[in-house]
Amino acid sequence: MILLDRPYVSDHLLDYLAASGQAVLSTPFTRAKAAGRVLNLVDDAEAERRCRAGERLYTSSENALDWVQAHLGDLPLARHVAVMKDKAALRRTLAPICPGFLFREVPAAELAGLDVTDWPKPFVLKPSVGFFSLGVHTVASMEDWHAAVSAVEKSLHEQRQAFPASVVDQSTFLIEAYIQGDEFAVDVYFDGQGEPVILNIFAHRFASLSDVSDRLYYTSKDVIEQNKPRFEAFFRQANALMGVRDFPAHVELRVQDGRILPIEFNALRFAGLCTTDLADLAYGINTIDFYLNDRRPDFDTVLRGREGKTYSMIILDKPASLPPSARFDYDALAARFQRVLELRRLDSPDLPVFGFLFTETDASHAGQLDAILRSDLTEFLR
Repeated sequence: MILLDRPYVSDHLLDYLAASGQAVLSTPFTRAKAAGRVLNLVDDAEAERRCRAGERLYTSSENALDWVQAHLGDLPLARHVAVMKDKAALRRTLAPICPGFLFREVPAAELAGLDVTDWPKPFVLKPSVGFFSLGVHTVASMEDWHAAVSAVEKSLHEQRQAFPASVVDQSTFLIEAYIQGDEFAVDVYFDGQGEPVILNIFAHRFASLSDVSDRLYYTSKDVIEQNKPRFEAFFRQANALMGVRDFPAHVELRVQDGRILPIEFNALRFAGLCTTDLADLAYGINTIDFYLNDRRPDFDTVLRGREGKTYSMIILDKPASLPPSARFDYDALAARFQRVLELRRLDSPDLPVFGFLFTETDASHAGQLDAILRSDLTEFLR
């Protein structure tokens, strides 16, 4: 059972749904996106019936999770979604396998009066549950702390103009240790027995220590083989505490000195904005099909002959100061790379990206990835 929702669905996913006949919830968004494809559309009642009968569920966007709570709110699946969306609840759940990890929940009303002078830094301040425009702040000094609290107070004040103060002030913040180390993102599902099945592993590459962008993720034979066994072991430990079954997730985590610490679990989906499609472009692994049909990749076979190859997903984020008439030169961008697997052009003022570029490069062309990681993309504006 598939739930599609804003802001984006790839042609790759839509073509798969048309060819496979997988049931898709009928909504105005879905019908508009079908664009002439014949999809197996079902109404709310049929979608709910299928899910309650045990059919596996996949969503293309977190926006679809409201439907899950509205129609399946009494099922364990909805409870698992709620825990993963609530960052504090997830930290509490996973605390036994993250000993010594600093995290504390703080009500919004108490934030300004909290004394963190002697707290180990850096740490991160963020909403326990994504709340409107409230963001994430890294605190390395008391100056950072005062600036973060001021920014949060400003945002809370703005939200009180649109929502009752009783609702806004009940929001809770999470303070947690800043997780250092190498960052990875994993598309994984838990089967009917709760066993983790890893479908792809992305390494998140940064331009510098101060870089916090999502510009470049990549996968390769080395990334898979070096990390798959230890990540599987970690997911088994995590799921002994979470207890999910027949459930997909996109998990962000960091590894420091061999210790694995989760950043977040994104429920009922894989990599966002359909970027999970990189697994299919690189390895022939359609992650959604593998999950829905309880299939497991044979990585020994899949990775054979891919030595020295890097498969990248490049997010073409829009510059902060983008001229209204600016046009992105996709052809000039594509010409910079050894092999383009797919270039997705997104001409939407509502999205913060120009699109996505999927590439294959070998070691002799690694400089292409270095260059795009450092670029602010203004060189491609016309």
